[in-house]
Amino acid sequence: MRVAIHTLGTRGDIQPYIALALGLIERGHRVQLAAPVQFESMVRDFGVAFAPLPGEFLALLDTQEGKAAIAGGKGFSAGFKLLKYVRPMMRNLLDAEWKAAKAFTPDIFVHHPKAIAVPHMAEALQCPFILASPLPGFTPTSAFPSPMLPFKDLGWFNRISHLAAIRGAELLFGKLLSNWRAEQLGLRRRWTPAIASKGTLYAYSRHVVPVPPDWGSDVLVSGYWFLDSKNWRPPDDLAAFLAEGEPPVYVGFGSMPGVDPARMTAIVVEALARQGKRGILALGGGALTAEHKSGHVHFGRDAPHDMLFRDVSAVIHHGGAGTTAAALRAGKPMTICPFFGDQPFWARRITDLGVGLSLDRGTLTVDSLTAALAAMDDPLMRRQSNTVGSRIRDEDSVATAVEFIEAAANKLLAQR
Repeated sequence: MRVAIHTLGTRGDIQPYIALALGLIERGHRVQLAAPVQFESMVRDFGVAFAPLPGEFLALLDTQEGKAAIAGGKGFSAGFKLLKYVRPMMRNLLDAEWKAAKAFTPDIFVHHPKAIAVPHMAEALQCPFILASPLPGFTPTSAFPSPMLPFKDLGWFNRISHLAAIRGAELLFGKLLSNWRAEQLGLRRRWTPAIASKGTLYAYSRHVVPVPPDWGSDVLVSGYWFLDSKNWRPPDDLAAFLAEGEPPVYVGFGSMPGVDPARMTAIVVEALARQGKRGILALGGGALTAEHKSGHVHFGRDAPHDMLFRDVSAVIHHGGAGTTAAALRAGKPMTICPFFGDQPFWARRITDLGVGLSLDRGTLTVDSLTAALAAMDDPLMRRQSNTVGSRIRDEDSVATAVEFIEAAANKLLAQR
């Protein structure tokens, strides 16, 4: 079977799909992964065929406009502020996805929610597609509101709230999609595709977000798709720092850009000092800076979470789905300082689970972060973190997802 995987976003939106691709390849399937060109070397290093997509969307986060939107936004509001910059980029992206799909001629698509071209391309190629998401929100449920909204519970409105995400592409890019369908795919002008998804995969653990009772058998919460590192060893300076004392606290904000990196770093360094903690500060996308030199902190880049988190005592991060998953699997208490997108949702979940805390990034102070560091040492939180981590480690998530994809494809073949 030929499986085309299309995904868009930051590193946390790419890594799980590489893990899924490897699982499919191991089962004898041929896979092509289409993703932003910035991730080409990472994908190819794992031996997965790669189709490059334009990287302007990712680069937008590092522009003045991108940083300003993130600084002033909460939840998905930052994305809405950037729409006027995103819309002109969309046509090139859609064309690149179509070029990759035509060249590969898949038997089935598996796609990230941001890859909005896939349902339309599947219609043009007359092949099935499966939505695969790292967060819930694309299947209506009364159990919780859409992760796009900054609310824990909306009662009777919970189910209706999910329509915003489900119809997001139509609402935001309807005219563009309609024109593109006609001009590039040779299809009728319409905002939504004429065929429906053949199932929905959610790449997170049911131990983190329980499966709603009102979801059907066409929806699977498979567990996290972890991409474990190959032959990584810490650089000499990091290895020496780890060996010098008690396990440090990891502090990193992934691909998030620097809004005020000097202020954020100063707060982190001082809070660690007050609590008598050592820290590893990951510079990442620029939210932290290496200007604040101190003996109790180590600055670094690109250490794989699956390896490094084994050697830390706690994790402070932005709440990206991937970083949250890695900290959960490692059984480490965490503090989330959300920037935008689904990050506030994960912050609420880890707080509800009793494995961490959530702090507002805009009002973060040395005092509040010092208190969070103390709270993460609570024995009850540490025991709960270990319990959740053990349950996640027991899940055979990629294999479960692969079986779901195979079953959906085989069912369609049997009907033909």
